[in-house]
Parts: sequence; structure tokens; C-alpha cells
Amino acid sequence: MMFGWLKRFLPRGLYGRAALILIVPIVALQLVVSAAFLQRHFEDVTQQLTNALALDLRYVLTRLDEDGRETAEAAAAELQITLRDGVAERSDARFFYDLSGREVIAVLRAQIPEIVYVELAENDRVVMIGVETPAGLLELEASRRRVSASNPHQLLVLMVFTGLLMTAVAYFFLRNQLRPIRRLAHAAEAFGKGRVVEYRPRGALEVRSAGRAFLDMRSRIEQQIEQRTMMLSGVSHDLRTPLTRMKLGLGLQEKSPDIEALERDVDEMQALLETFLDFARSDALDDVAPTDPKALAERIVADAVRAGGDVELIAPDDVEEVDLRPQAVHRALANLVSNARRYGRKARVTLHVLDHAVRYTVEDDGPGIPPADRADAVRPFSRLDEARNQDKGSGVGLGLAIANDIARSHGGTLRLSDSADLGGLRVDLVLAR
Repeated sequence: MMFGWLKRFLPRGLYGRAALILIVPIVALQLVVSAAFLQRHFEDVTQQLTNALALDLRYVLTRLDEDGRETAEAAAAELQITLRDGVAERSDARFFYDLSGREVIAVLRAQIPEIVYVELAENDRVVMIGVETPAGLLELEASRRRVSASNPHQLLVLMVFTGLLMTAVAYFFLRNQLRPIRRLAHAAEAFGKGRVVEYRPRGALEVRSAGRAFLDMRSRIEQQIEQRTMMLSGVSHDLRTPLTRMKLGLGLQEKSPDIEALERDVDEMQALLETFLDFARSDALDDVAPTDPKALAERIVADAVRAGGDVELIAPDDVEEVDLRPQAVHRALANLVSNARRYGRKARVTLHVLDHAVRYTVEDDGPGIPPADRADAVRPFSRLDEARNQDKGSGVGLGLAIANDIARSHGGTLRLSDSADLGGLRVDLVLAR
């Protein structure tokens, strides 16, 4: 885009952009009106007034040439001009901000070639003009009001003050209109992180409509999550009863290879049911609470080490508490560590606490997952055992899916990549703060 580079300098917040939309037209209008006023005042009006003074000066100089200095002084007095001896050391002078003075000097020099200097800086209320005459250097003094309007800055000051006042008033009303939008954004962001905050639609009709649509959507999603959890929990609970009877019946039978195989099948089915329940409960999570992310990772790593795994933890010394769902994050991170132990001999967990996120990185030295299969790996019931190590059994394909759901419920994400150090899979569990 032609002006794409300009986006880097524009405000990103809603208030900033609204203020920009409000202020830019007002400033542009002020500049246009000011430019038109300056051109009219400093050029047209100043030229007309200075030309009139130049005619009076020419008349006084004519009287001086024809009738002498005494007559010229009398004529100058009638025209409210003072005639006296000039100062040879003077030259054209004005203040740098005196824009009309530049036009005065230019017009006077154009009308009266005999002028030696025009002094405007010594006294800003008068114009002192040095003229070379047959009688020597003379100075003619006239009021500054005769060449420019008095207090020309008043209009500019009034325009600026009025513009600032109107901008403040407009921004105050605009802020009241933007506040409901920010509240809606906050409620939507909190729901994306798994938190439900109180929200009531307010503001303009369009904002109220969007707020009611959000509340309806949130209600439907919560209902669907509850129904899914109840359905899977009910199915799992109903299946536990016959599994328990089967396990009890097999326990009463004499041990044989067939009985032992059936017992293993029953144990595997029970483990699958527990996994289904974990997946069903991944959305029905515990409440958000201040949590020490380092202590949480230490518990998981300690459990893995006690189970015989080679797992290490890398974390900063001082870690502040952050708002997380401790049980959900524990479940997600435990699944990732379990997968790392399952498919590799060595695993490593690294904790990074950032300004806006908490990132757990789990790496292993296993075979990893090809980039083409990573999108399928986080889908429920997706099993990629043909690409992984099958020596340690086969899972149901819900470990990464559960971790991915928990990451999304925290407003984060789950990323799969290659481990540069260990050579296996790297999983980044990113949780928004």
C-alpha cells in the first residue's frame, strides 16, 4: 500500500484513533482558516494601509523639497507624523514573528526609493523611517496602527482557544460512547480466557445490539460445554459399572493367559474412560486463582522423576504469581510431560514468564512429529503412532487435544516445533496473562 508505512505511527487503541479522527479535522480547519486570515491580513490589509502612509510620507517629502523643513514639519504634524533628524547607524529591523512588518518594509521601499531604513523593533508601537533628503538624513515616525491592524493575534488566539474547548467537549462525549465498547471488549477477552465477568449492554443502539449478541453467544457456548461434559461424564459413568463387574468376575477366575489378557483389556478400557473424562472436563475448569507457575511445574517434574523419568526443569529464580486455572494448567502440562516421557528417554521443561503471557516449553529427544502432521496431532482422537515410538504403548490421542483446549481457554495457544537442543518434539504451551 502507498501509505502502509504510516500505520506504524498511528495510535492502535480505540481512544487514540477516535481522538485522531476528532482532532485532525479541527486542526486542518484551523490551519485553513488561519492561512486565509494571515494572507488577508498580512498581505492585503497591510499593503493598503502602508500604501496610504507612503502617500502621506511622499507629501511631507514634497513639502520639504519645495518649502523647506519648517513647512514640512507643519504638514507632517497635520498628518500625525513626526519629522526629526535621522540616525545613520540604523538599518531595517523587525521581530522575527512580525510577519506584517516584512510586508510594511517591502511596500515602503517600493513606494519611496529614498528610504535608508525602516525601524520596527525598537518600539513595536511606532514605525521609524529614515529617508535621505537634500537636507540630510531625516526620520519620519508614525503610529504602527497606520500600517497594520492593532492586536492582529486576537483572532488567532480566539480560534485556538475555541478549537481546544470544542475538542475537549467532543472528546468527553466521545469517551462516553467508547466506554461501552471497551467494556464489551473486556468481557469478550475475559470469556476467551475462560473467565465470566459481569456485563450489561449499554451505550448506543448498535453497541447494545452487539452486547446482547455476545451474551447470547456466551450463553449458548456455556450450555454446549455443559451438555458435552454431562454427556461424556454420563457415558463414562455408565460404562464404569459393567467394567467393574467384569474386573471383579475376572478376579474370581483362575489365572491363565486368556484371563490376564482380558484383565489388561479391561484396564485399558478403564484408562480410556478416564482420558475421556479428562477431555470432557477440559472446558469445565476450576476457577481462576493466583498461581505460582514455577511451583506448579516443579510438582509435575517431581512426579515424573519419582515415576522414573529423566525430566529437568529450567525456570527463573523469582517468579511472581499470575492468574491461572491451576488444576487445568496442571492437567495440560502433565499431559505434555507424559507424552515427552512416552516417546523419548529425556525431557526438559522450561518456564518463561513474559509481560503478557506465561510459556511452558516441553522438549524431548524422541522422533518428533513431521510438520505436515502437526495440525492433526492437536485434534481429538488423532493418533500418529506410526510416526512415533510404539515401544511404550498406544494412547487414545487426547493428550495434545486437552492441552490445546486448556491453552485456548486461557486465551493462549499450543505450538509444535522441533527441539533444537534435544532433537525431538518441542511443545510451547502459551497462556495469556
